[in-house]
Amino acid sequence: MINDLPIPAVVPAGRMARAEQPVLGLPGGLELRPWRLSDADVLVTAGQDPGIRHWNRLLVDTPDDARRRIERMHERWTAELSAIWAIARPDGEALGLIGWGDIDLSGGSAEIVYWILPSARGAGVTVEATRRVSAWALNDLGLHRLRLCHSVANPASCRVAVKAGFSLEGTMRSALLHADGWHDEHLHALVQGDL
Repeated sequence: MINDLPIPAVVPAGRMARAEQPVLGLPGGLELRPWRLSDADVLVTAGQDPGIRHWNRLLVDTPDDARRRIERMHERWTAELSAIWAIARPDGEALGLIGWGDIDLSGGSAEIVYWILPSARGAGVTVEATRRVSAWALNDLGLHRLRLCHSVANPASCRVAVKAGFSLEGTMRSALLHADGWHDEHLHALVQGDL
């Protein structure tokens, strides 16, 4: 017998929109906080970094572009479509971005996005930030499944996924178009109960 009862939403609509985006602590005094319009220059700097621009397809060329992008981050939180934080020093200076895009509250899933400026690479910051936003997404927001996808030509992102506890589920062939052509992507996932 087929059960034709409606499937309830994993996370009720309105849970994000009714709440302020939280500030989340990281080891070493760093924090994850909402982006500020005063962070526009950091986005412009990131948009000029060849690695960030290549792997994230970040196209931010002017402070005005950056401010519009920051305003969209806040709009997309209210619309419950994404949750993006600045990885910031205690003095407030942003040194990276992390968060959830493609949020599907009803289906209980999201995909992580992140980048970090060259000056902050190699210290495990991205791994710690990935762990923290994953705990928030699963435990506080109540999502069920989190995805981390990256080009197979980007071993640094693969290391972040593994160290943050995401399981490799497979390779998606010709999954994302970069400036140098189509890239196969690894699909990693973390599900409720993995943490």
